[in-house]
Amino acid sequence: MMDLADATLDELRFALAPAVAANAAFDGWSVAALDTAADAMGVDHDVARLAFSDGPVAMIDAWFASIDAAMLARLTPEKLAAMKIRARIAALVEARLDLLAPNRESLRRALAVLALPQNVARAARLGWRSADVMWRAAGDTATDYNHYTKRAMLGGIYAATVTVFLDDASEGHAETRAFLSRRIDGIMAFEKAKAQWLKPAEHHFSLSRFIGRLRYPAV
Repeated sequence: MMDLADATLDELRFALAPAVAANAAFDGWSVAALDTAADAMGVDHDVARLAFSDGPVAMIDAWFASIDAAMLARLTPEKLAAMKIRARIAALVEARLDLLAPNRESLRRALAVLALPQNVARAARLGWRSADVMWRAAGDTATDYNHYTKRAMLGGIYAATVTVFLDDASEGHAETRAFLSRRIDGIMAFEKAKAQWLKPAEHHFSLSRFIGRLRYPAV
């Protein structure tokens, strides 16, 4: 365990977040959950509360960031490089779900907090961040509109998969993995179709060019 005596507020948030998440299953995303985590890690209550002065959403934000970090530590660039792009995305999402699994009730409560009207914009930013982290880890370097469409699609798929995951009682979350696999197949099919439409003009059928060749056949 790291020494938190001289930790910055950012470091405190990152260190405390997993412990807060573990307590949130019973105490909700509350000051009580935070105080219990602080006690376990030897952090003064007032300092811990200062680190999370924005309340429950800040706690959830820090927890999701810690999940992102743990996911990247589990799936190193070397491991991902050996996979095809589809396998990379599947592995990254599945790793996130595996890391969330011990605190599934805390996740359910977190989503309820984020669904409140005053938190919808923050929830959208957190979903986007997670999708961006996964695409970057998968090797995506797009900077044009593909950057946005890929993240929007993956964010939607991840959100839908989490909904299935929360109520999945199958062994090894088999139902969730099957659902995810089907949705990723949909992304891959869309990307393939999009690539065909975006080929240079000379690769597309052109009626005017075809008629021109009929009138003036190549010598």
